[in-house]
Amino acid sequence: MAATELDHVTTPAEPASAPPIHRFRPPSQWLPDLASNRQRLWTVALGAALLFAVFGLGVVYVDDSDNQAAVRSLTTQNESLTGRSLILQDRLKTTETNLTATLGELASAKAELEHPHLTIWNVPQHLKDADSYLAGGIPDTFTYHLEATSTGAMNVSILTLEQWAAAIECVNLGGGRTNYCMHHRGTVWSQLGVTSVKYDFHLAEGCADYIAVFTSATSITVTPNVSVTYNPATSATGACG
Repeated sequence: MAATELDHVTTPAEPASAPPIHRFRPPSQWLPDLASNRQRLWTVALGAALLFAVFGLGVVYVDDSDNQAAVRSLTTQNESLTGRSLILQDRLKTTETNLTATLGELASAKAELEHPHLTIWNVPQHLKDADSYLAGGIPDTFTYHLEATSTGAMNVSILTLEQWAAAIECVNLGGGRTNYCMHHRGTVWSQLGVTSVKYDFHLAEGCADYIAVFTSATSITVTPNVSVTYNPATSATGACG
């Protein structure tokens, strides 16, 4: 059988996919989608805000903890400084007290150097009768501290040299015994019939013209404690004025 030419059979091409059809949605159908989107956006925003708030609280907490630690540290330092300040104040008070005492001692030492005080007669002396006497010159430029006790009544006078000469003349001319003449021919100062005497004499601070005399009507022992303080006057005093 003779071959017959077969007609070329072609497979029909598949029809191309149809383009998508965009159907028009009326505005009334948009609202649910917008509401859903807004809800999601609000949820995201709220979550972000919560995260930010939590982060902020964490930062504030850390800052507050740091501040509290700093405050505690400063408080400790302040207490330490306060304690040191109190210690320094106590030391300062002690130093001021010591300084005041030292200044007082220096002032006292200066006064002693400027006005030395010396004992010039402290040996007990005996008067045997009314014709006996004890006499001593009072030094110029000094305050004379006349102090003495006795075992019986004694007479004590301070005389100028002129009065002393008159008293000696009284004795030599028979005007009286020594116990009388030394105290009744003129004196600057006297205490008669006493067993103790204490007197500061200043007229010799600018004058070398005085004598202290002790006498007694009976036998006694005189115990003197006579001293002087250097205290020169700026001008003549007493009988020298």
